[in-house]
Amino acid sequence: MNQYDVVIIGGGASGMMSAAQVLKQSPSAQIAIIEKNKTLGQKLSITGGGRCNITNATFDIKKLLPHYGNAEKFLYSTFSQFASQDTITFFEKEGLDIVVQENNRAFPKSEKAPDVTRTLIELCTHSNIKIYKNKTIIKIKTSNSEIEYVEDADGQKYCATSYILATGGMSHPETGSTGDGFEWLRKLGHTVKSPTPTLVPWKVSDSWIHKHSGTAIDNCKITVEVDSKKYFSCAGRILCTHTGLSGPTILNNSSKLQDALLSGVVTGHIDMFPNKNHKEIDQLILDTFEKGKNKQLKNVIAEITSIHSFEFVLQKHLPYDISTPVHSVSKEFRKEFIQLLKKVPINITGLEGYTKSVVADGGVSLNEVDTKTMQSKKISNLYITGDLLDIRRPSGGFSLQLCWTTGFVAGTHCLKNTK
Repeated sequence: MNQYDVVIIGGGASGMMSAAQVLKQSPSAQIAIIEKNKTLGQKLSITGGGRCNITNATFDIKKLLPHYGNAEKFLYSTFSQFASQDTITFFEKEGLDIVVQENNRAFPKSEKAPDVTRTLIELCTHSNIKIYKNKTIIKIKTSNSEIEYVEDADGQKYCATSYILATGGMSHPETGSTGDGFEWLRKLGHTVKSPTPTLVPWKVSDSWIHKHSGTAIDNCKITVEVDSKKYFSCAGRILCTHTGLSGPTILNNSSKLQDALLSGVVTGHIDMFPNKNHKEIDQLILDTFEKGKNKQLKNVIAEITSIHSFEFVLQKHLPYDISTPVHSVSKEFRKEFIQLLKKVPINITGLEGYTKSVVADGGVSLNEVDTKTMQSKKISNLYITGDLLDIRRPSGGFSLQLCWTTGFVAGTHCLKNTK
């Protein structure tokens, strides 16, 4: 039997933050991190497309917490202990510079997620922290509403005063997030809402989008229709992928698309210039044509749309000889071109699954957790963090902030509340 003060199951974002905070609160504490992967922070190292949107720099928690939906009322005491500004201060103190970009999205200055992982691993590389890798917990033994020990697949047992469950949810299961924690929590008597992918890319069959994988379209608007009637619209920056569309605008509206897909036949279109009327777009086209009046049409279209091969879209929806010299393009063509730019049809076929999801919702009901401490109300020496909690949140740094906050709070209190 391996004896510790705190055993942390899961070496991801909230697990490593917990370990660092336990050590800060109790420098002599003996801590174990049990991780099923061969490295710590495997999901963290790929988050945000490899850039790691480390937090959302909304420093007023009264403005931050409404982004967590119905969980807002539970989280004031949690975030009052550690919020967005604390996250930035924490990492910068450890030598990781943070920059804030549009929509308050904060990233490491390097825009490299592994730099965030490395910072946390260095904090956990301490003589008081024992890290077990490639270890899968298969049993949690309880008695009198307390955990006695946990056991891994090799038969090794770990005993502690307190346990922190930080295994993550079900997004990106290839990184080890396969929902093990949900099953353990159910067996421990918790009410667990079954997870579903929530922040997921859209699948679109249009080949021009696939060909532009990695290309961003800024300041556009997508309208989704069900049975030829408008269902919802969303505006912002979107990212083309080899299977469809992604980016914060897309991810944050994936649950709406899921509802639409269940309601009828879904169609969609993109307004490439939502902030310009037809006259303004026509002037943009005329100005572009004047600069390249001796070029062929196909060679100037990208200057208007920012999509380097938009002529494929043009030819599909508006048959026209794209080798026509710009100075010979008719007024009628410009009119039809503007109509296309305001309403580019896209064929939406569905949503990606867990493998592509940024966040999967579901988890333990917050009614069963003391959110001042992250202590389970069912098991007195258990603390629950991160994606195991039933909290829906949008893209934009809110998910990782939840991990930092709940990990910090669990690490702060897990030894204070012992009998």
